[in-house]
Amino acid sequence: MDALGAHRALLGRLLPGDRLDGLAVRRGQFHHVVIGAQRVVCLARTAAAARRLPERAARLRALAGLGLGFRIPEPLEEGAAAGPGEPAYLVLSRVPGAPLEEGALENPEAAEAVAAQLAALLSELARAGGDARARAVLPHAPEEGWREFADEVRAQLFPLMHDAGRVRAGRELAALDGLPHLTSAVVHGDLGGENLLWETVDGLPRLGGVVDWDEVSLGDQAEDLAAIGAGYGEGLLDRVLALGGGAPGGGAAGRIAAIRGTFALQQALCAGRDGDEEELADGLAGYR
Repeated sequence: MDALGAHRALLGRLLPGDRLDGLAVRRGQFHHVVIGAQRVVCLARTAAAARRLPERAARLRALAGLGLGFRIPEPLEEGAAAGPGEPAYLVLSRVPGAPLEEGALENPEAAEAVAAQLAALLSELARAGGDARARAVLPHAPEEGWREFADEVRAQLFPLMHDAGRVRAGRELAALDGLPHLTSAVVHGDLGGENLLWETVDGLPRLGGVVDWDEVSLGDQAEDLAAIGAGYGEGLLDRVLALGGGAPGGGAAGRIAAIRGTFALQQALCAGRDGDEEELADGLAGYR
């Protein structure tokens, strides 16, 4: 049964102005997201995701106070699971816009507009990384984070892979060796196509806002640039970099490539921690 059918009474209360039939439902790695006209309901898919909801709300409130220059969701209501089979939830304000349509970047003028706005977004996130409020509330990327990630992948995911998959994963993990420890910028953590919402103004895309801040931290902007490259292609990524969008320090291209190479492993490891077999299988699809 889908989220609308399984939790109809709860959603009817949380989205009182909406007719439930026909509402868009997106299945994220951690939540089912039900999109109403003015409100969005995030239903935790696992117990681990449910435990993280209060922290997620707190981070959104902290980000809202930074004046980032673009919209982010505002927490409106949160609740624990009411009984067996019921999910914990977080209700957010709806950010206007939608992911870019397929082929939107084939228009050179539209691609330039998107690149310029992404460069501006990354500049704002870099500025916010120096804000004392952000540095007090948001988690800092751990100094040994990539080494610990590699150790966890080897311990937890290698046994699930075939021999060629382990060889591939080993190469991807080796590329992380020597990455610098940076905490200079606010890093979204999944700045991909589904989380960037666009409106159309005078025939061109305009950034409506950014959603899904579950993985936000103070870290290296190469992570967000890697997600932009994965979502929008290398050509647009190169233009964002040319416009001054993020990734200070030397070796930016190598850092971006190394981090991008771990995206499937990151998905699989998070899914394994949360007991999400479907997401785990998707993340490991190229390794077994």
